This record gives sequence, C-alpha cells and structure tokens, in this order.
Amino acid sequence: MCAEAMADRSLQATPEGIQLAKVALKGMRLNQITLAQRLEVTRQPIGKFFRGETVSNDIFVRICEVLNLDWQVIAGISVAPEVTASTRLGHEPVDLPTLVQSTREAVRPHIQKQCGTMRVLDMEQPIELTGDRGIYTHVNILERVLGRRRLGVDDPLRDCDVELFDRFGLVRVTEQRVPGRDAVLKYRNLLVLGKPGAGKTTFLKYLAMQCLAGDLFADRVPLFVTLKDFAESPERSDLVEYLEQRGVFVSVGEVLRRGRGLVLLDGLDEVREEDTPQVLGQIRELVWRFGENAVVVTCRIAAQDYSLENFVEVQVDDFDENQIVAFVRNWFRAKGDESRAALMVEKLQENAPIQELASSPLLLTLLCLIFEDAVDFPVNRAELYKEGIDLLLKKWDKKRKVERDQIYKKLSLKLKENLLSSIALKTFKRNEFLIKQRVLEDYISDYIGNLPDAKDDPEALHLDSEAILRSIEAQHGLLVEQARGIYSFSHLTFQEYFVAWEIAKSQDDVARQQLVEQITDKRWQEVFLLTVGMLRNADKFLLAAKEKVDEIVVSDEKIQRFLQWVNGKAKSVKVPYKNASVRTCYFLLSNDCDPSFHLVKFLDQDLNRMPEMYFAHEPEHPLEHDFDLDCILKHLLDLLQMVSHEIKHYMRLDKKLDTEDDPALYRNLECALEGASENCSMVVWFLEDTLDRTVNYLLAGILRDQLQRLNNQINRARLASHDVFRRWWRAHGKKWTENLRQLMITHRNIGHDWQFTEEQKQLLRQYYDANLLLVQCLNSDCYVSRSVRQEIEETLLLPEIPLNPPSKGGL
Repeated sequence: MCAEAMADRSLQATPEGIQLAKVALKGMRLNQITLAQRLEVTRQPIGKFFRGETVSNDIFVRICEVLNLDWQVIAGISVAPEVTASTRLGHEPVDLPTLVQSTREAVRPHIQKQCGTMRVLDMEQPIELTGDRGIYTHVNILERVLGRRRLGVDDPLRDCDVELFDRFGLVRVTEQRVPGRDAVLKYRNLLVLGKPGAGKTTFLKYLAMQCLAGDLFADRVPLFVTLKDFAESPERSDLVEYLEQRGVFVSVGEVLRRGRGLVLLDGLDEVREEDTPQVLGQIRELVWRFGENAVVVTCRIAAQDYSLENFVEVQVDDFDENQIVAFVRNWFRAKGDESRAALMVEKLQENAPIQELASSPLLLTLLCLIFEDAVDFPVNRAELYKEGIDLLLKKWDKKRKVERDQIYKKLSLKLKENLLSSIALKTFKRNEFLIKQRVLEDYISDYIGNLPDAKDDPEALHLDSEAILRSIEAQHGLLVEQARGIYSFSHLTFQEYFVAWEIAKSQDDVARQQLVEQITDKRWQEVFLLTVGMLRNADKFLLAAKEKVDEIVVSDEKIQRFLQWVNGKAKSVKVPYKNASVRTCYFLLSNDCDPSFHLVKFLDQDLNRMPEMYFAHEPEHPLEHDFDLDCILKHLLDLLQMVSHEIKHYMRLDKKLDTEDDPALYRNLECALEGASENCSMVVWFLEDTLDRTVNYLLAGILRDQLQRLNNQINRARLASHDVFRRWWRAHGKKWTENLRQLMITHRNIGHDWQFTEEQKQLLRQYYDANLLLVQCLNSDCYVSRSVRQEIEETLLLPEIPLNPPSKGGL
C-alpha cells in the first residue's frame, strides 16, 4: 500500500471509481441505506463517498472492502510496480519478446493439461481437441445477441424458407455470422454468450491451444481460468495472484502489466450467487488495471444480468449442416473409424428431426456416442429425445458439479416436465413456434397457480413466472429468447416431444382423438410417431387412425373406382409379395402423384428391391414387366409432346417463309425438323432397348411399327415436301397417341387416363402419406398386437365400396 496515502486522514473516489462502486453496489443488490446498515455507520459518509467528496480513510477502505473493490483503484492512487521474477533474482528486467516466450513455456504444461483434451458425458477417455486427430470444429459467432433484437413475432420468420422452417427455422437466423477467431481478433474484451451445450468452454480451450501454438495471438500468453474454481479457491480475493498460481509462480503480473495476456475466463454463470459480486469485481479490476490485454469471458444466455461495461457481447451460433458434417468426421477420425462417419452423416440426412438436434454441439456429441455404439439411431426416437432432454434438465450441470441458484426449486423434475409439456401442447395447437414472453408467463402462472402453497397474489405469481422462465432458459436451454420478448423451444424436435408426452400421458381419449384428426397435417406427423412410441398399447389409437385415413377418400367416387382397379390389378398379378405392397406399386404407377416407394420399403423388403432390379434390367415377375411398359408409355407420351412442339414450331416458321425470304428462317426450319427427328429416334431407341424385357412382344412390335412409321414420315418430310408430313400430323397425330394408350390398356390393363382434378390429386397425396405414416408407426419400436398389425396391413389402399372395374376401353 502507499504509505503517504495511508497517512492522510481522508480519501475521495475518482469519477471512474464511483462508477465501479455503483456497479458493484447494484451487483450485490444493495443500496446506500443497506450499505450504511452493513457498515454500522450513518448515511452521510456513504452519500459523500458516492458524490466523490472526501471520506475518512477508515470508512473509505471499509466501503471498498464490502464492495470487493481495491480502495487504491477507487481512489485513483497509482500502485508501485510489482517486483518481477527477474528483479527478485537481481537481474535487469527482460525485454518483452523474451518475457512472453518464457512465460508461454512456463504455462504450457498447465494449458495443455487443462485445454488440450475434451471429455464430456459418458466418454470413456479424453479426446484430443486440436491437431491432426483433433475433435474441434470451428464455431461461428453472431455479433448481435438474438435476445437483444427488437422484433415482432412474425419478423424472425420473414426471411425463412417455409420448408426449412419446418425443422431448422427456429435456429437459423439472418444475423451476420463471423468465425469465432475473427470475433476474438476484432474485439479486445469479449463476453461470449451461448445456450447450454453450445460449445463455449470448448471454444475457449481452442483459443488457448491456438495461442500456445503461435497460430493465434503469437505475441500473447494464454491464461485460462475456470471462474467457478477461482471463486471457490483461497486466492479468490485476487485474480492476478490466482493467475500466477496457475502459471507456477511465473511473472504473470508482469505480462499483464505490459499488455501481453490472453485472459480466458470460463463459465461466469457457473459461479455461485454469493460469490458473483466478488468475481465480477475482480474481472472489472483486471480490465481497469491491465486494459491492453485481451479478455474473453463465457456465460450462458439469460443468466443474471451481468454488467461488464467494457465488454462487447456476442453469441455462439448453432452448428449448420456443414459444421455438423465436419464434427462427425472429426469425431470418428479421432476414433480411427472414418467409414462410420459417412454412415452417420447419411443417417442424419435421412432423419430431419434428429439432424435438427445435431445443431447443438452437446447433443451432437451425445448422438456420436450413441451411433458409435449401435451404428444407428434408436428406432423409437422418443427414447433418443428423452435422453437429450434429461441431459439438459439434470445431467449436464450435475456431471460438472455446478450448483445453480434454483429460483424454482419447488419444482421437481417431474413438475418441470409437466410444465414444459403443457406449454408445448398449448402453443403447438395454436401453431405458435415463436411465443411472446407475456403469453409464456401467463401459461406458467396458470400452471404454478394450481400447485400446493401457490401464491394468491396475481402480481406475485407473475414475478415468479418471469423468474421461472429465465431459469428454464439459463439452466436448461429448452426455451430460448429469439428476440427481445419473443421465445421458442430451442428445437422444434423438443416441442414435438413434449406435445407427444402430454398426449400420451393423458388419461382420457380426447387428446388422442384430436391428434388422430390431424393425421393429414404434416406439422403433426412427428408428434404422431412419437406418441405411438410412448403409448403402452397403441392398438386402439392406430385403429382409430386407420378409420380416419380411410375417410379421406371415401366420398370420392372416382378415387374409389381407382382403388378398386388397383386392388383388382394387384390380385391379377402372381408374385410372391404382400398384397398391400403390390397394391402400393400400382397405386404409384397409375396416378399423377410423385412416385415414392417408402411405403413399399416399410411393407416388404424384397419388393423394395424392385426399382433397383428395374434399373439393373433384371425383371423377374409380371410386376416388373408392367413397370417397363408403364415407363415406356410415359416416356413415349413425353417425347411425342416434344415432337409435337417441334412440328408446331416448324409450321410457324414454314408459314412465315410464305411472306419472308430470310436465310435465317431456313436454318431455323431445318433445326426444327432435325429436333423432331432426333426426339422420335430417341423414342425408337428407348423402345428397342426394353423390348427384350417385356412379356408382350406383339404389343412391343405394334408400338415399334407405329413409331417407325412416324419417324419415316418425319424423314420423308425433310427430304421431300413438308406439307405431306404437316397434313399427316394434323389428321392423325392425336388419334395415334390415343391408340398408343389403348394398346396398353388392352394388353396389360395399365395406362388408364384417370383425369383426376387437382383437388383429387391432393386427396390422393394426403391419402398415400397418411397410409405411409400408419405403416411407419407399425414399424417403429412400439407395442401393437399381431391381430391389429395384420388388420391394418391387409386393408391398406383398399376401396370402401364395391365398384365395377373400369372398362378396357377407357374411363
């Protein structure tokens, strides 16, 4: 301490010192009255202290001690330079590069031990963070914290693609993203915020290792501190002393004084509430005394409103698809099994809800551990999602021995799950993915208001609900603030899980019947699958769903006739496959829905090979032959339409030549004729390529003759008079096309032109998708009795009323 200053009878705070004291006072939730009471003095010296007037030496120092502040800093008294390691040994002070290099080497073992590896969850052994086999995946930083944005409920969705929003819209944002390294280089003092499991600690460890290797801040010394450990250590009163302890008594203080430190302070939110003011005071003092150093602090979003005036707040962004792939590859490369990485990436891409969870580094680590053991994800996704939710609700903090202030300590784990599931169902029913804070607080108030010992005062309930909402976000990250006063579930997958959980645990059938009514709504399909997986017995639920599926098309007579034809055609084909599978094939072949063989895949694995066998030219059954002929018909009609287009183009050009003598028109006319000839030749080639694979050689021969005739007509037109071909096409083109279809109907009973309206096509699409959802439920890890399973499978895609099949002459 300064002897002269201590000899003075009074001290006064500088303007900067007053500001620090006010921040500390607020952080400790004190005011001038309570501070005076704690010091057992009158309010007068406290008021003078905060007005910058002189105060007795003793009271001045005591005020600073209560506020955990250095009285010399508050009074603006310069501190004599500390004795460095070199001067203690009687040497001259070392030059700056030598100081940095020697200190880096001194802290190297500590940094490598603390930051060189990562071990979380149930990992059997640590895994390297950086290097050739390192797991680290570069993170992106949002320079604007999402919860600070002032937006309306619809604003975050304005730039989202509707399809992407279904799964990723809640986490993808339009704010500018920058690489994490760039943000650290750009801002000297950085407060990095992020959701639980966002990779904040891993990011700090990466910065430390990069600095140590000279790849980042090569002229600085990395100093890594876990703030929870510091707060609970004997040296918690002095962060610099604690840093020197971590540096094995080397001259860290000298490095800091000369502005060459990269101070990495991890987990501000993990500090106990009673220790927080002390830690904040030490961080402020560090920045105040050693302002030329780079300081990075990490903290969870929605933790206490920490006031660090000289820090820029940024947010760690979720992983995108490229980062997910990079992490998975890094993980399995480190495990020496890179082939498994490609398989996991493929499985993720096939399953959007699980891929959405992978945007969280913590949950992606969980997925990697699961996939590493099973080489797949669980069939019952509800079990996987429950493991992820349990990790966030109770395991993540427990594994790291973090004790947080339980603002809602009266809520047990079960009550928390009930609260979240209640919120999820209410908001999902209202199509609310983004929810206003006040609405959420009302939901919470309604819930806790019915608990034992609930408060009667509405205002008190509102305050409690606000505190609970903040706690859910800060401690678990299951609800997150997407913009100021606008919240969402952190993942749509979690919202769907809680909706399904609320429905499955319901003791009455009303909620389940309401879910059945939504079977054609794609938003509810994942909820549907999850609910089936949670039910103890899904028989009653699936039978009700099957009845609802059949109602989709029961009143449309044309669709019923179509289903009657599908059933009759499937019965006429002698193949060793399930009847429902064969019906599915003809359903897809004979209507204008986009073909998808997912239903076939779930019903019959052998028949699922049919598209592969077709493309490999390996037909084995009549069903494959019908595939050939149907493909020929559709290809012919498409190409004939192209030929017609070329001929019409030719006719326009030919008519124009009657009035103009332009060489360019002759060239265009020749191109039109060549195009028509080439397209028709393609039809002939395609047909000849498939002739040997069809059973009806007579039909194939007739088709070939018809096509050759058309091709000959076009070629003759090129060599002779164009009018000949033009007259022939006008007279016979449409009839030729209809005859082509009639041949298919006559010889194979396929190729009917059902002429569905757009509304009917939409009904067929919904009907097929709903049947697919039913079969997916049957193939999930749920309990369904054998009799119910058989009943549902055998009645898939069957007509509800007996109808005569369409005549072979058409519909």
